[in-house]
Amino acid sequence: MTRLEGKPKILIVDDRPENLVTLKRVLGDLDVELVEATNGNDALKATLYHDFALALLDIQMPEMDGYELASILREEEKTANLPFVFISAVYTDNLNVFKGYEKGAFSFITKPFQPEILVNKVKFFIEKHQQEVALYRLNEDLKKKNEDLERMNQELEAFSYSVSHDLRSPLRSINGYASILKEEFEGNLEDEAQRLLNKIIRSALKMSNLIDSLLSLSRLGRNPASNRSVNMNALVQKVLRDFEKIQDQENIEIKVEHLPVAKGDQELLRQVYVNLISNALKYSSNRDNPIIEIGSSIKDGVVVYYVKDNGAGFNMDYKDKLFGVFQRLHGAQEFEGVGIGLAIVKRIINRHGGEVWAEGKVDRGASFYFTLNQEGYGRTV
Repeated sequence: MTRLEGKPKILIVDDRPENLVTLKRVLGDLDVELVEATNGNDALKATLYHDFALALLDIQMPEMDGYELASILREEEKTANLPFVFISAVYTDNLNVFKGYEKGAFSFITKPFQPEILVNKVKFFIEKHQQEVALYRLNEDLKKKNEDLERMNQELEAFSYSVSHDLRSPLRSINGYASILKEEFEGNLEDEAQRLLNKIIRSALKMSNLIDSLLSLSRLGRNPASNRSVNMNALVQKVLRDFEKIQDQENIEIKVEHLPVAKGDQELLRQVYVNLISNALKYSSNRDNPIIEIGSSIKDGVVVYYVKDNGAGFNMDYKDKLFGVFQRLHGAQEFEGVGIGLAIVKRIINRHGGEVWAEGKVDRGASFYFTLNQEGYGRTV
């Protein structure tokens, strides 16, 4: 199916010109293009230059009758699935009708026929052809989009490589030379020079963290995700062990409720909790009694996982900015960060077919919720 532009085409084959005139008159009101052939050879030639939606074949023709023509059409790859209808005034007995169907005919019309019967049959096949054309075009569009997506992924891969290698090299040089300068000449530097040098080192470290976060964000769309049972309780406990030093240094209370089993990619879901818990720890660090709650609830039969804190909170008027890249609701002088952690959370949850949202009040804490839309998991019966 290659030439799809214009009206649907119908091949009409009959050795008698008057019969062709009759067919053209009967089908004249249809929005189709009729291609005539007076013998089998001409019909075969026509199939080389046209893509037909339907063929109307006379049976009794010299040199090559309709049965022989039908057999050849079925053998050719281009016309193997071409629907055709036999029209005959001579071969109308049951044996010949059966033979016509045996040759692959979709229908058999005997002469004389009522014009409405032929028109209705032709309309049916034209509608079927148009549906196939629409499906073909849709598949071609999807194919092109997949090719475009593959090309974009390759470009993103090249960009990530450039970021990872070409940018890191000068960044390491800046940090390395600045650190040497600080170690070797710190005693000889004035206070202002030391302050600026420390600022260079901190900025280089921030840039390095930013590169790491951007690379993590870009990899999410390329790496395949698994779809397995995940013990969310064990997952959260492993994540909390990574934060044990912070918990020991500060008076932080972390409450963990029982969490239902989920289904998804364990490493990606681990990253969700790492980002949400580190977020909660960071924004509640200024509290005298920071409290973090990790648990779940049921809403409309769906399990909703959450991480809550009693920290700085945020203004709900700006909640739409929370999950955007580089979007921050607090200044860098208040809390460190690059503004990518929640964007990564959103992308991971979206890959799992779920939703993520947040609620909060300024100086009253924040709550982050997410669902996992997986059949049989993350849902209550």
